[in-house]
Amino acid sequence: MENKEIKIELPEKEAEGTYANFVGIGFNNAEFILDFIRIMPGLNKGKVFSRVIMTPQNVKSLLMSLENSVKQYEEKFGEIKFEKKDIKIGF
Repeated sequence: MENKEIKIELPEKEAEGTYANFVGIGFNNAEFILDFIRIMPGLNKGKVFSRVIMTPQNVKSLLMSLENSVKQYEEKFGEIKFEKKDIKIGF
């Protein structure tokens, strides 16, 4: 199979990025829905800033890529540690 180069555009608006500190995940038999949410400290609500819908195969590929990236990050910068307060889910 021939490797073809894929050119990817990164428009200025998207290059700025969007901050999210919470991800909501839903799924059905055909897709995963990832809602990237920003929750402000002291408030009991958040706002979805981006929704990404992916196939199960692409989500599994993302998972493997994230695992590899975290491993590389930790090799370079040290283990990512959680404080107990960071693990709490809910309000």
